Amino acid sequence: MKHHLLILLLLASACSKQNTYIPTLDDVLTENPQLQRVLDHCKDDSLKYRAAVFLIENLPFHSTRDASSMDAQLKLYELHGTGRYTPQQVLDSVTKTYGRLNPRELKQKSDVNISPEYLIENIDWAFKVWREQPWGKQIPFNLFCEYILPYRVGDERLMSWRKKVYEQYNPLLDSVRKLPQSEDPLFVSKALFDSLRKEPVYFTGLFEPSPHIGPKVVEWHSGSCKELTDLLLYVYRAVGLPCAKDIMLMRGNRNAPHSWNAMFDSKGNFYYFTLLDNMTAPGNPDAYWDPKGKVYRETFTLNRQMVEALDTPPEKLPATFRYPCMEDVTAAYAGKQNHTVSIDNGNIYPPAKEGELLYLCSSCKMDWIPLAWCKVHHGKAVFTNVEGLMAFRLASFEGDSLRMRSDPFILDRPTGDIRFLSPQQKQVSITVFHKFPLYLDGVSGRMIGGVFEGSNDSRFRHTDTLYVVKDRPMRLITTVYSGNKKTYRFVRYRGKDGSHCNVAEIAFFDENGQPLQGHVIGTPGGASDYDYTQAVDGDPYTAFDYPNANGGWVGLDLKTPHIVHSIVYSPRNRDDYIRRGDHYELFYCDKSWKSAGVQTATSDSLTFRVPAETLLYLKNHSRGQDERIFEYRDGIQIFW
Repeated sequence: MKHHLLILLLLASACSKQNTYIPTLDDVLTENPQLQRVLDHCKDDSLKYRAAVFLIENLPFHSTRDASSMDAQLKLYELHGTGRYTPQQVLDSVTKTYGRLNPRELKQKSDVNISPEYLIENIDWAFKVWREQPWGKQIPFNLFCEYILPYRVGDERLMSWRKKVYEQYNPLLDSVRKLPQSEDPLFVSKALFDSLRKEPVYFTGLFEPSPHIGPKVVEWHSGSCKELTDLLLYVYRAVGLPCAKDIMLMRGNRNAPHSWNAMFDSKGNFYYFTLLDNMTAPGNPDAYWDPKGKVYRETFTLNRQMVEALDTPPEKLPATFRYPCMEDVTAAYAGKQNHTVSIDNGNIYPPAKEGELLYLCSSCKMDWIPLAWCKVHHGKAVFTNVEGLMAFRLASFEGDSLRMRSDPFILDRPTGDIRFLSPQQKQVSITVFHKFPLYLDGVSGRMIGGVFEGSNDSRFRHTDTLYVVKDRPMRLITTVYSGNKKTYRFVRYRGKDGSHCNVAEIAFFDENGQPLQGHVIGTPGGASDYDYTQAVDGDPYTAFDYPNANGGWVGLDLKTPHIVHSIVYSPRNRDDYIRRGDHYELFYCDKSWKSAGVQTATSDSLTFRVPAETLLYLKNHSRGQDERIFEYRDGIQIFW
């Protein structure tokens, strides 16, 4: 969310009698009298004048965050955008040459002090495309102001961008302008999206969070969901098409925010899309499966209704809600799974006072991030428009930090039922195999449908099935039994179609538990670091990645026939399983996080004793970043 400056508090004092803490247009002009030139420039065009007022009166709620070390951060995206290097290579090279972004150096500069000429240029270009494009006739003024007119998309460095981006992408729409549907903004938006999808995109989530990188992202096509969402904002707005950014302040199943775009028809109905998934889903909120909790649409204008409803000095609010430039669009995404969360004082500690502000929070590793707010009435905290399949907690904001006010609870997605995770006196023994939800690693599930086969034909024209992998491997090292008493000279693992035969390790054992040795065989091709020999090198952190999606296999020529009694395999993985030799600490949530002990892994599992029915978090002190809250139920780790 956008960051704001102390100047807001100074301006707010002028209107404190209204208890709204919102600076007025006159306040902004008093602070920066040069902005009167913008109004004078637009005075002979009533809509331009209204647009200028719209921008100026919202300037206090926007700012640039910058530092000299931000140059190094921009180099990351520039170099990665060449497509010639992996994200890690880029990070290593830029860090060595330019250093790293120092977040402590970041300073804010309020847009109240924006250059009048910069604002005039943006207004003139926005109106040019709105009025000249055939689809502009069907875009109402309010939609234009929010989603075409703004001169920035976040807290990036300000620079001129509209003319350059317009000249680059407007020609893509030359053929569209000749069609009868050219006055339909939705039709044109989809046509532009089809063209943009053909351009290369260099995605990475490796680079550390920073201010927005600015309009250069249109040139680089590089970054995470945040940068690629910005890319579409610049392009669409430059050619006069309304485009918005929808956000999860914290993703429901990961430790980061998430964003994507929304395009609009002439009536303001929206259709969401993203370059990351090449996906549009008009009119089907349930198609976006990610656990969302709350979804907001970023706006340029301050949500004055929310500020007035909060009726609280900004310094007494979490940063997200001090000057909220956003509107709640959760209901549109949640569909039938949109719920009201009601928590009574019996589950709030200490019991909340009448009218007290409480926040609905979701997890970011071991911290909690506020997603929504409510005022307590009649002993209940009630939050509307919430989607489930997530763990939440209630909190109050005291001083400059959150104070937890409830145990964690799970909101069921289909029903809206609430289940608290409150630690019991009873202690239970749990066994953990991984620290992060495996379905998010993108590779471990590729073994599902893979087949272990035996044959006495070197070309495997006649094979017997020894074992079929039916589920995602839940531990790093899995042992299975074939139940086959025949003897085979040749054995192999054959990946299912579409899997690139991704497997980290395979081994075959005889009826005495002795490993079967032989000559390694398989489908050649691809980089040496990922060829079939990587699946039999004894290292579960290297893997076979066949360059073709189908047809890959790896195995052994045993020289003489043997009975295959058992098979051991490891999936390709992102190092989220328990790693032997690493130091782990398990935490459980009992109002605050408490340690259940530290262990050094001697195998691919760890065993702890913890209070029953509690929320858990496994931290690897040796390496890695991916860790996520979970509960232990029916012998299984369930991540939230």
